[in-house]
Amino acid sequence: MKMIVGLGNIGPQYDNTRHNTGFIVVDAFAAEHNIELNNRKLNAKFGIGMVGTQKVILVEPTTFMNESGRAVRPLMDYYDIDINDVIIVHDDMDLPVGKLRIKAKGSAGGHNGIKSLIDHLGTREFTRLKVGIGHPANNNVVDHVLGKFNKDEVPLLNQTVDQSMELLNEWVNGASVSNLANQFN
Repeated sequence: MKMIVGLGNIGPQYDNTRHNTGFIVVDAFAAEHNIELNNRKLNAKFGIGMVGTQKVILVEPTTFMNESGRAVRPLMDYYDIDINDVIIVHDDMDLPVGKLRIKAKGSAGGHNGIKSLIDHLGTREFTRLKVGIGHPANNNVVDHVLGKFNKDEVPLLNQTVDQSMELLNEWVNGASVSNLANQFN
């Protein structure tokens, strides 16, 4: 079984904010594959379905961003999912809107959701799909990440969501991170 985790914050006040880019991608992937995220347990909202011949669990932690690891680790344990079968989808301020990057491992890079995952998983070696949200011009990070995409950014975001879904489909079907990096980064 493969696990795709989108990071974000729960609650309608956070819908379609930059920090919820992981949720936006997972929701689009779920819709494409008719997987309903209607299960709630272990601090997560999730759904299980098939992508081709591969069983997939789509996850959105309900712990808020900074505690994402509290949801992911128990689900991995419960469903006996290996770290190599997990990909984390999250926002990245170091990438402009419209860009994405897949990495096999790395540091938290200042992202508190990734820091929580590193703490709870006990490793930095997990795959991440970073979706660009751009850096704030005025360095007000909190307002930027909790703000919504502006009208000029929405088409770029939509394009990146489409590319993310293409990448995730290939990843689920066995494409290596290095091949996906060559193709999408």
